[in-house]
Amino acid sequence: MTATERKPPGLGHRARYMSPDRTSERIAALRPTAVNMIMAEVRALPDLPRQPVSLMRGEPDLPTPPHIVAAATTALRGGRTGYPNNQGEPTLRQAVARALERENGLGYRWQDEVLITSGATFGIYAALAAVIDPGDEVLMPEPSYDAYHGVADLLGATVRPLPSRCTAGRYSLDPEALREASRPRTRALLLNTPWNPTGTIFRREELEAIQTFAEQRDLIVISDEIYEKILYDEHRHVSAASVSTAARERTIIVNSLSKSYAMTGWRLGFCAAPADLLRGMSLVLQQSSRGPSTFVQDAATAALEGPQDCVAQMCREYGERRQTVEHALGDLPGVNVCSPEAGFFTMVDVRQIGNDSNRIRRTLLTDFGVVVMHGAAYGPAAEGMLRISFATGGENLTEGLRRLRAGLQSLLS
Repeated sequence: MTATERKPPGLGHRARYMSPDRTSERIAALRPTAVNMIMAEVRALPDLPRQPVSLMRGEPDLPTPPHIVAAATTALRGGRTGYPNNQGEPTLRQAVARALERENGLGYRWQDEVLITSGATFGIYAALAAVIDPGDEVLMPEPSYDAYHGVADLLGATVRPLPSRCTAGRYSLDPEALREASRPRTRALLLNTPWNPTGTIFRREELEAIQTFAEQRDLIVISDEIYEKILYDEHRHVSAASVSTAARERTIIVNSLSKSYAMTGWRLGFCAAPADLLRGMSLVLQQSSRGPSTFVQDAATAALEGPQDCVAQMCREYGERRQTVEHALGDLPGVNVCSPEAGFFTMVDVRQIGNDSNRIRRTLLTDFGVVVMHGAAYGPAAEGMLRISFATGGENLTEGLRRLRAGLQSLLS
């Protein structure tokens, strides 16, 4: 018997002693996110004649507002470095409850209906872990943020995509697709509004139709609303929980300060849900992250309770960048620029070049030195599209768009 065949006593047939792959079967289903795969691809490229310019990531280059940084500094100097309350510091949960009431007209008890998480990503994980069992199914609009799928895979769930349609540059869900995708084991519906990567804001009537369907099928709605403050052209965000009393009772809101307050590295998110659902999510958190640092939570309280003109200023800046993208690419024959209603991603239709968006992305990287995201990373509904980020502006955006325009012109010729 070889070393790789030997098993320690008592471990049974599942033991993989000295195996080349000692990770669990559930990990085998996971893949790196599309962003991480492309970043690794860029790092592995041989020496290029010029440094690639990235128009890919949704990471704001704007600084965290000074009063938020000051609140963290004050908290650190005051010794706020101990364990946090696992559900979240009371002052921050109260601030979240007030913000939800002020901005969305939603009333949540801070004591047992608000949870503070280490970013929205963990909020999604806690929400799904609290409501689904292995073998259950989760409905997700397509195109969808690819990291959602990994969470479902890790929990042993099956993702059922909800095909969307794009009309005049705006993506929407087909109500019939909801009915066709739902099965007896369907347990939850995961929304993202405003919707990454499409930039769509779900309208009230759209959310009402979704919530009516969820009520008929007894589904939990998980609504990721992290882009709720980055809005354009008089568009207004409507929370999925706000359309009716029944909707509130079956909805888990997931949110974050990363985008709205340029706090990506602070890893601070929050969730709001009926007490029974939140109790399950809190148990998941207690067994894993234990929540963000206390001084980070104090900074988040300052963000939510302090002046909001910084958010409006950021939105104006992103709005100008959105126009920069449209001006740079909008006159290219054979290219259709879909203007987003929210967020800082523009979908660009390049189907006249071809339907293999990943091949187009690679050519733009290797031949023109610009990094973008291929639409197929978010599902077949976005094939033939490229996602362009304007989260970073200045010379990076100017040079990136110059290279992108040159690349698209070359591919179209």
